[in-house]
Amino acid sequence: MSPRALPHPATDEITLAAVLHALSDPVRLRIATMLADGHGDMACIAFDLPVTKSTTTHHFRVLREAGVIAQHYQGTSKMSTLRREDLEALFPGVLTSVLNAARGAQTGEAAHPA
Repeated sequence: MSPRALPHPATDEITLAAVLHALSDPVRLRIATMLADGHGDMACIAFDLPVTKSTTTHHFRVLREAGVIAQHYQGTSKMSTLRREDLEALFPGVLTSVLNAARGAQTGEAAHPA
C-alpha cells in the first residue's frame, strides 16, 4: 500500500451489520445519497455538510471502513465513490432501498421501490 493509499475492506469482508450501521447516521446517509445521485468520483470538499471538517473526515472514514464507499487521492483531493456493485452483489436491493427511503424522507414522500 502506498503512503497515500487508504485502507478498504475486501468485498468478502463487508458485512451487512457494518453497512447498515454506517448508513444509520443522517450525515453518512446524506453522503451516500449524494454519491448515488452524483457522478463517479466526488471530492470530499464537494459535500456541503452541517458538521465540522474533522467530523466530516470521521463520517467518510466510517463509510470507507464499512465498505460503503471507496476513496483514493487524486492530487491533493480525496475522491469518494459509492461501492454500489460490491454492495449489490453482497446484499441485493439493500442499498437501493435505503437510498430510496432516505430520498423519500427528504422530500416528505413515501419511498417506492425503483
